[in-house]
Amino acid sequence: MMLICLPLQLNAAEADVEREEELETQVEALDKPLYSPFIERYVLDDLKQLRTEMAALKVELIQQMVDRELSAVDKAITYATDTVTYFFYLIAAASSVLVLVGWTSIREIKERVHTLADEEISKLVNEYEQRLRAIEQQLSQETLQIEENREEIGRTQEVQSLWLRAGQELNSASKIAVYDQILTLRPNDCEALTYKADAVLDLDEPQWAANLCHQALLTDPDNGHAFYQLACAHTAMKQFDEAVHYLQEAINRSETYREQSSTDPALHALQSYPELEKLLKPSTDS
Repeated sequence: MMLICLPLQLNAAEADVEREEELETQVEALDKPLYSPFIERYVLDDLKQLRTEMAALKVELIQQMVDRELSAVDKAITYATDTVTYFFYLIAAASSVLVLVGWTSIREIKERVHTLADEEISKLVNEYEQRLRAIEQQLSQETLQIEENREEIGRTQEVQSLWLRAGQELNSASKIAVYDQILTLRPNDCEALTYKADAVLDLDEPQWAANLCHQALLTDPDNGHAFYQLACAHTAMKQFDEAVHYLQEAINRSETYREQSSTDPALHALQSYPELEKLLKPSTDS
């Protein structure tokens, strides 16, 4: 290990010697000195001038700051003096007004001020009480409306479930029971009345069915299904003129009843009636 380091140290020493010799050669080869006394003097004069200017600038800045502080103090004193003066003017004016109004004592002024304050506070309290009562009434009405809407939503859901149940029932008596539950929730439901009339006809109760249809027409005078069920009920009672009349009313409100009347078993006894042929003739011509 020592043998390896010795050659490296010798090479470094030789390089330093060569560098010194090269520097000496360059110094001997110079024709003129690296500096001049005139250049040094010029640099020193510039530094002196720069220091002088900085000192003058510092003095100027200090003078400006002092002037500004004096100006601010002067304005503050002027403002304070004017404020005190105006305050005394205000007191004199208020005293003159009080003398003109007739208030002769501070107690009277105090009582008058309290009276005015109480009156204004009473007005504000009454106004806000009226507003609060109006808001309370509005909230009560909205609460009742929300409650009614909630009940109506629950009622609608229950009615829909009953309609689904009625559609699944195969027995007419069971359907009538379901329709009665719907009518309990909505007594004037025309659709429930007419469908109940249809189920009643299946039980061979045409007069009952006719009464239900008339009840539905009291709520909705243009209910086509009610007129159609009346035609079926009067056909079952062999009252063909009334049946044709109500069938005409149903067809006037919907043309679908014209085609349905030719295939409905409830109107089978009416097929050979001459007036029915006249009623169905316009559809044949078209």
